Amino acid sequence: MTGSFQWMKTLNKSTILNTIRLHSPISRAEIAKKTKLTPPTVTNIVTELIKANLVRESKVGTSQGGRKPILLTINDQHSFIVGIDVGGHIVRAVVTDLNATIKAKCELELPKQLTNDLLLETITEAVGAVIEESKVGKEKVIGIGIGMHGIVDHMKGVAVFAPNFHLSDIPIKDTVEQHFQIPTFVENDVRALALGEAWFGNGQGIDSVICINIGVGIGAGIILNNELYHGQNGIAGEFGHMIVDINGKPCSCGSYGCLQTIAGGGVLRERALQSERNTMLLEKADHNPDALDGALIYQCAQEGDDFSMQLLAETGRAIGVGVTNVINLINPTRIIVGGGVAKAGDFVLGPLREVVKQRALTSEARETEIIQSKLGDDGTVIGAATLVLKDLFSPQVS
Repeated sequence: MTGSFQWMKTLNKSTILNTIRLHSPISRAEIAKKTKLTPPTVTNIVTELIKANLVRESKVGTSQGGRKPILLTINDQHSFIVGIDVGGHIVRAVVTDLNATIKAKCELELPKQLTNDLLLETITEAVGAVIEESKVGKEKVIGIGIGMHGIVDHMKGVAVFAPNFHLSDIPIKDTVEQHFQIPTFVENDVRALALGEAWFGNGQGIDSVICINIGVGIGAGIILNNELYHGQNGIAGEFGHMIVDINGKPCSCGSYGCLQTIAGGGVLRERALQSERNTMLLEKADHNPDALDGALIYQCAQEGDDFSMQLLAETGRAIGVGVTNVINLINPTRIIVGGGVAKAGDFVLGPLREVVKQRALTSEARETEIIQSKLGDDGTVIGAATLVLKDLFSPQVS
């Protein structure tokens, strides 16, 4: 499918495809106006795209005086994409159509003692399993997108440093491409989530948005002027490794006092286990420490347990300090919060917003919109699929 992918990406084809994607259903005349391409050029390329079954004629539009125009839409079943989320404990995989609608899902547990090779084997296995599950046929898959935690060189497709796994220099792109012969894109998981929210979630139509993911670790994806921001060395958005206490606890990254050490999902659980006020939590967990997690704390908070509510509020306030710093530094239009801890909704977001209202620099900054992720658990896999869509629909000469 590499040749097919490149054929779709030629400059004018890509421009027209993206115009149809954004404004569908749309007429040929409207495409010419929006793209500033000549009507004959648009007609010729649209004819090619229809022949290739990538675009279809849908319905007849309203006449502006002449013949009624035939409207065009993307044939979202023409090709499919694999999206992969490499989480802390599992690899989640989906197959989506060209509108990022999920057609099939599967999950594989990661081995306890991970090595680079074992991680690559699990990712490869997940890709193969979800393609088989989807029954779309490998030849219909035009790209594979992978969201990976930690520091990622998105140009080379290498996981430079995965702190949760204590692994470095993992050649994800090369390995997956060699195995499947399908173009593969690798990105930091939270940047992938941010891209997914920008295209299909609560970031649509906003040119500067920051997406924060609060789970085992804490990360951020920054979109400025509608583009993912990576920074000079690819570490932009390492929100969880913002140092909030120079003499604080050691962090998995090797530093001390990172935000992650006072507000990550693991810290929430530790606090719950160490406190003498955890009666309801322990009863619900049947006195099994392994069963005491963020979901259980949220459940107890919903049932009115003061201690659980306090735990979530403390986490919200700690994240709020980091968010306030980010607002003062970057001043985005909107902040989107996702991940496991964020599922606690206003138990976390309420205190988070309060800190921002009290501490951000100006009255306007204090009102920065902070909302929950629209894509939820599927955010990173949809974002991973969006890496492929972004490349496909971005006008550039092949």
